[in-house]
Amino acid sequence: MPNMAYIGIGSNLGDPLENCRRSIALLDNPPETKVLTSSSFYKTEPVGEEDQDWFINAVAQIATELEPEDLLDSLLQIETAMGRIREEKWGPRIIDLDLLLYEDRVLNSDALQVPHPEMTHRCFVLMPLCELAADQAHPTAGKTIRELLAELPEGKQVHRVST
Repeated sequence: MPNMAYIGIGSNLGDPLENCRRSIALLDNPPETKVLTSSSFYKTEPVGEEDQDWFINAVAQIATELEPEDLLDSLLQIETAMGRIREEKWGPRIIDLDLLLYEDRVLNSDALQVPHPEMTHRCFVLMPLCELAADQAHPTAGKTIRELLAELPEGKQVHRVST
């Protein structure tokens, strides 16, 4: 029986919208993973290193036979195949794929934290995730994605992209 997971997607180099679309296509790799749906795309202000181009962000819902650590390896392989080079934290990137949620599991290892440790503070994650799973309970926050989004203070700008 496949497991449900949500993948955060972001890009701000090259053609960010096309990079996000391509990464979603690469996620759809049966029998290991199957993209069930994806959110709208959002144009968002950068976090951390602010002197860079804005990002395009989205979230994909997948069904997967992979365990979380193997899914992370698959995400890293997609990033590498698309040309991602990790040079600086929060710096520009051709693609960034983050495992946000995996069923209701809570994992905390050196390699992987699920749910993603920063997701509850990031509008560019919660807004597209809310499109797909508004009533999904966050495994450690004890609130739904909709509630977490509503509680965010005003901050970075996030705008839906018309495609």
